[in-house]
Amino acid sequence: MKQGAVECGAEGQQPVGTLPSTSKRLDIRRIYPALIFAPLFYVLVRYLPPSAFFLLVLAAGLLATGEFYRLHFRAEQGAIPISAGLGATALLLTSMQWPGLISEQTALLLTVVGSLLLPLFSRGVDARRALTDSAVPAFGVLYVGFTLGHLLRTRALEDGEFLVFFVVLTTWAGDTGAYYVGTLFGRRKLTPTISPNKTVEGLIGGVACSVLTAFAARTWFLPALTTVDCAALGLLLAAVGLAGDLAESAMKRSAGVKDSGGLLPGHGGMLDRLDSLLFTAPAFYYYVTLVKG
Repeated sequence: MKQGAVECGAEGQQPVGTLPSTSKRLDIRRIYPALIFAPLFYVLVRYLPPSAFFLLVLAAGLLATGEFYRLHFRAEQGAIPISAGLGATALLLTSMQWPGLISEQTALLLTVVGSLLLPLFSRGVDARRALTDSAVPAFGVLYVGFTLGHLLRTRALEDGEFLVFFVVLTTWAGDTGAYYVGTLFGRRKLTPTISPNKTVEGLIGGVACSVLTAFAARTWFLPALTTVDCAALGLLLAAVGLAGDLAESAMKRSAGVKDSGGLLPGHGGMLDRLDSLLFTAPAFYYYVTLVKG
């Protein structure tokens, strides 16, 4: 787990208020992808055209959507719904990047209607599971594609590249602060039934890092933000980022897996990396457009 993690044995074997001997072993593999990805991400967002950023979001969205479907479908039953869901995700992201090609409403309507019709094209349809099998592809598109697409909307705003930097940096800082503070100092479990490794101390560390990063970003590249904006956004993004993390943890626990995939050493899959951002991207976009105008 990436946020507020405290490595423990089997659940229930470690008394609350104590730390196992391995609790201070940080996974240094987490550092390598960030060292490689951060400068590439900066160059791509800052200096390349919006279409390059779209391709990055599209690739990440398709990988995360595929991992989401693998949590819910067995290999022998998932070929058709997974393919349809990936196609719908690409269509929806395209509509959010270039609304002139196809409207977002049309893409959403096609997703819902297509999902309802999927059981008709699947072999061995179980009538008792037809509704579930129809809902999962549509939910995957909305859960990953629609939420992640708000990064494309944010990029299209005035000074959009700096707004993208802000939400990504603040989300990353909250996740990272929660992981390190929780790993080193975590004692009190936050959500033992959903994610046993998350701690209250990790949450506090994540909020603090998120708020500090918001203020640093204002000084660095977003002077239009006020002190109230920075404090509010730091708290908001830390809170909704945790909600996104817990939502994915609940899905993984239901599926009986630790990580959504093995794409990134020490990080799990793409969905594990994006879980917080899926919630913070829409929250930040609507704060900027509705609160800040």
